[in-house]
Amino acid sequence: MEFPAELLKRAEKIKLLLLDVDGVLTDGKIILTEKGEEIKHFHVLDGMGIKLLQKIGVEVGIISSRVSKTIIHRAEELSIKLLFQGKVEKLLFYEEILKERGLKDEEVAYIGDDWVDIPILKKVGLSIGVPNAWPPVNEYVHYVTKHSGGEGAVREVCELILRAKGKWEEVFQIFS
Repeated sequence: MEFPAELLKRAEKIKLLLLDVDGVLTDGKIILTEKGEEIKHFHVLDGMGIKLLQKIGVEVGIISSRVSKTIIHRAEELSIKLLFQGKVEKLLFYEEILKERGLKDEEVAYIGDDWVDIPILKKVGLSIGVPNAWPPVNEYVHYVTKHSGGEGAVREVCELILRAKGKWEEVFQIFS
């Protein structure tokens, strides 16, 4: 996949990728069983992309406005330790993360799809939307993925970061 030079320049600085869940790691649909249990669909390509970023030292975290046991399980599967749930005012937690990690805005990428994501999208060094985002959201991003949320959008961003850092061939060699 090819990316514009300006986008690669931004992605090269990234040390932390933060993700929304519903509409980004999933297609945004929530299935509830008759017992009230929540079911979400996650794409394995996104999971592999996250693991590849972690392999080169890029941390991945989740900030979700909803609370879900499913998110906890998925984060555990992917060794994501940075997990905030039930956070509608996401910017407060974003700023806390920066302070704790000693990071600057330009070292963070964020993928979002709804209004609650806009304050972070306006601050980070690499802001990303998905085609299935609520329309006004993508007015605030540097890049809109080709793939929809829950359908490989996160993997696409992981590839962008890997290519920008010159690590694409290195991680490709691990699996070829």
